[in-house]
Amino acid sequence: MTDLTAEVRASIEASVLCWLATMGEDGFPNVSPKEMFLAQGNSILIGNIASPRTRANILATPQVCVSFVDVFAQKGFKVKGVATLHVGGSDGFARLSPSLIDMAGPNFPLRDVIEVVPTHIAPIIAPSYTLVPDRPDDERRAMTYAAYGVRPA
Repeated sequence: MTDLTAEVRASIEASVLCWLATMGEDGFPNVSPKEMFLAQGNSILIGNIASPRTRANILATPQVCVSFVDVFAQKGFKVKGVATLHVGGSDGFARLSPSLIDMAGPNFPLRDVIEVVPTHIAPIIAPSYTLVPDRPDDERRAMTYAAYGVRPA
């Protein structure tokens, strides 16, 4: 098991989406974006709203990979781990779902909670960090805002 450090937790909080990769029984990967996720204890909790393929894959093969990136900082983390599916109505769901339900709101009912216990964590860093290492973070962020055509709030 690998611990979720303060840096990983901050990255999770700064990310809008995470990407959950699972393995199908057919041997092919499945990647699905998730909006409801957070760090709790030493686990990443992900709300499953409408992903039957993700659900089936986890039940068949619990090894998963979760990635999240702050698109403006161009950094994030890849977390490999073992997933447990806590189905709606179970004790695990009741225990782990309240914060995710708050995030989802009334229009997006949670079917399940996916709990990922990390076994390996690695940084995701845009190539510009190695190609132009002396660029200040505020300049890097400003360039990203310009590339996406957005302004900071």
